[in-house]
Amino acid sequence: MPKHGKNYNNSAAKVDSAKLYTPKEAMTLVKELASAKFDETVEVSIRLGVDTRKADQNVRGSISLPHGTGKTVRVAVFAEGEKAREAEEAGADIVGSDELVAQIQKGEINFDAAIATPNMMAKVGRIGKILGPRGLMPNPKLGTVTMDVAKMVSELKAGRVEYRADRYGICHVPMGKASFDVDKLVENYAALYTEILRVKPSSAKGKYVKSVAVSSTMGPGVKIDSSVTRDFLAE
Repeated sequence: MPKHGKNYNNSAAKVDSAKLYTPKEAMTLVKELASAKFDETVEVSIRLGVDTRKADQNVRGSISLPHGTGKTVRVAVFAEGEKAREAEEAGADIVGSDELVAQIQKGEINFDAAIATPNMMAKVGRIGKILGPRGLMPNPKLGTVTMDVAKMVSELKAGRVEYRADRYGICHVPMGKASFDVDKLVENYAALYTEILRVKPSSAKGKYVKSVAVSSTMGPGVKIDSSVTRDFLAE
């Protein structure tokens, strides 16, 4: 077991590990236990009863959180001509074609999310081995391969997040900062959890949501009652 510091242990002592908290109780507690000197990220972990080795049980997608993540997202767009101009006007941080591919091949990756127009994917494919492992590869299923680059730039800047069940069936998703109001954290959680329930694979057997926990960057996990699927702001 990893050793934790005094602050973590003090915080963990305030969490009832046997209790399932309502979303509002959980977010209140996570805010209270965030003791770092920086604004900690609040992350939810949802353990699903899916077998991600089976293609029809992959849970993956993206969603725009109502209150964003509190993080400044740097967006790169692979586009040319009119679409490049649209991306720049929408606030993209980096826009380019061959020169952007060359930068990335040199290891210069100065962005958190990437978008590409469909005609650029042959070029982007050359750097797939660099972008893929970092989760930066544009993907049609996530809406990041699109002709509507301006809309996607705006959504990513506003707080669009990706969710993806890992090989253990767990989705780890950032959904705000410890400085957010409790209600905003709950509303972000409600949007994400409702989306996860919506995309349940029809082939998944048994209990779909096995457990839900939320924590801040440096804080302990707080278990959320996964049976709460509406009235998320109830005490």
